[in-house]
Amino acid sequence: MKEIRDAIVSGTATSEDFAAIAVPDHYRGLTVHKDEAGMFEGLKTRDKDPRKSLHVEDVPTPELGPGEAVVAVMASSINYNTVWTSIFEPVSTFGFLERYGRSSPLAKKHDLPYHVVGSDLAGVVLRVGPGVHMWKPGDEVVAHCLSVELERPEGHDDTMLDPEQRIWGFETNFGGLAELALVKSNQLMPKPAHLTWEEAASPGLVNSTAYRQLVSTNGAAMKLGDTVLVWGASGGLGSYATQMALASGATPVCVVSSPEKADICRKMGAELVIDRAAEGYRFWKDEHTQDPKEWKRLGARIRELTGGRDVDITFEHPGRETFGASVYVTKRGGTIVTCASTSGFMHEFDNRYLWMNLKRIVGSHFANYSEAWRANDLVARGLVHPTLSKTYPLDLAPEAAFDVHRNLHQGKVGVICLAPGEGLGVRDEVTRERHLEAIMRFRNV
Repeated sequence: MKEIRDAIVSGTATSEDFAAIAVPDHYRGLTVHKDEAGMFEGLKTRDKDPRKSLHVEDVPTPELGPGEAVVAVMASSINYNTVWTSIFEPVSTFGFLERYGRSSPLAKKHDLPYHVVGSDLAGVVLRVGPGVHMWKPGDEVVAHCLSVELERPEGHDDTMLDPEQRIWGFETNFGGLAELALVKSNQLMPKPAHLTWEEAASPGLVNSTAYRQLVSTNGAAMKLGDTVLVWGASGGLGSYATQMALASGATPVCVVSSPEKADICRKMGAELVIDRAAEGYRFWKDEHTQDPKEWKRLGARIRELTGGRDVDITFEHPGRETFGASVYVTKRGGTIVTCASTSGFMHEFDNRYLWMNLKRIVGSHFANYSEAWRANDLVARGLVHPTLSKTYPLDLAPEAAFDVHRNLHQGKVGVICLAPGEGLGVRDEVTRERHLEAIMRFRNV
């Protein structure tokens, strides 16, 4: 590992140099264990502690197969799917690994009694398998998290519709919160040259998800002049939706939960911000009953900010807590686009406001390769910026997951894997200097 790290940090090693370095037969990764899947039974979600279920340990390096690549991971990041994995909700991910393992001889290696997690990475290709021609050892890359087989016809218009699409590091093994990772070659994209390893690792999943959900014709197809309600607008997903709305000539209405988060949105350039905590919104009277008066109060507040306009698009990801309000406040003929449901998967809303006002609910899940590539290109061109706030070493990745579980973070939480420290990996200092203020605006917030 030291030889690999030194070659990467030098910035001068060639493809032949990397090809000559032996790939270690084991590496350190962040895992959950199959025999601990019941450890939190009987506890409420909030009381389940990722620090108890996540382990940093040595694991064997998987065999490289056709169409695959082994990547030395310099940095990764925490996504909410790692939290779900760590607390075994809504189900244990070992069921995913078992089903994947039965699907083909190549996939069998994923079905193990441990699961190496993580759905982001920035690093360097070490080896490619048979049939890989676009990438070679030494390439500096980031990875998107769609693992897809593409042996069925359904996925060839949109790979997200393939029956065998999975989220790498969540529904597959050998994820990015580790020193090495195994990916399919069509997960790889060029690392933005003006970013450090940890900055480059942080946008992947959330940036691509926001792109499909908000910009793509597979999602809300946002256009110039649209007004967009963004829940959690300073968070890992919402911060990218906010940036995309601003860059596209749309107007985001940013919903946050503190003055500090409101300030972050204004630093991104948003002018219309609602601090839901300060304004006291309570969309549920109790566990079973929503309060339509609060939906109406939110709608009136939005019109107050927008000069009388309802929102064309609502960017939904909290789920159960906010979904009734989202359906209500979206304009007649507007779109509610939804993913994630971090506050609960069972949504309830008053269908009269949907059906009689001709609104649409669009489900959106991650992104296909084309969408992920375009989202990454926005970062590479400096049109969208990382929202990295804090970085942990791999040994403290369980603590990082706890932060995300308890919503103690802003933007994205990064994890240093093979990199010897923060601030490394920048290849384009000129572009970095031009965008430095925007790149750093979430740091240590």
